[in-house]
Amino acid sequence: MLKEFRPALMSTLAFVVLAGLLFPFVITCLAQVAFPKQAQGSLITRGGKVVGSELIGQNFALPTYFHPRPSAAGSGYDPTSSGGTNLGPTSDKLINGIHKKLPNGKDDPGNFDGVKDLAAAYRKDNGLAPNQPIPADAVTRSASGLDPNISPENAMLQAPRVAQTRSVPLDTVKNLVDQNTSGRALGLFGEARVNVLTLNIALDKVGK
Repeated sequence: MLKEFRPALMSTLAFVVLAGLLFPFVITCLAQVAFPKQAQGSLITRGGKVVGSELIGQNFALPTYFHPRPSAAGSGYDPTSSGGTNLGPTSDKLINGIHKKLPNGKDDPGNFDGVKDLAAAYRKDNGLAPNQPIPADAVTRSASGLDPNISPENAMLQAPRVAQTRSVPLDTVKNLVDQNTSGRALGLFGEARVNVLTLNIALDKVGK
């Protein structure tokens, strides 16, 4: 029995060392040398302090900033509770939301803003007509709830609000949008996108 047990034990230990220790160590070292920024989480610093990551969305609510996609991650943009709504396209909750009151008159904690609510708020915030078409990413949560990007169309609709509240020329803001827009990967995959965090940091360098 020991003769059969010993080879099994040794092979298990060998795979643990190779696959569980040596392989991750080698890959980590290669990543740190070849792609140090990505290996560290694509972190963005400002004044020597980390303010976020290019890969994780965060909330910006002030009118002087570009706003991200809505989020269903935890209470919103929570990296420890990444997730979407898991609601189908025909869901009444997704479309119309839930708006209930508790017996004491306060809003029910389970209330949920639907697409119609988000669209109305988006149009109001950006001074758009009630029937103005808007991009889907402006009123839908991403699967992760942490999408750091918005579409260029979304950014351009927000540009006049940002320019007005900052007293900055609209062309200046639009140029910043263009500078922070990434095209399709390899020119084929995905869609053009604007990183909200890098764009807002660029805005602060122009003026408040």
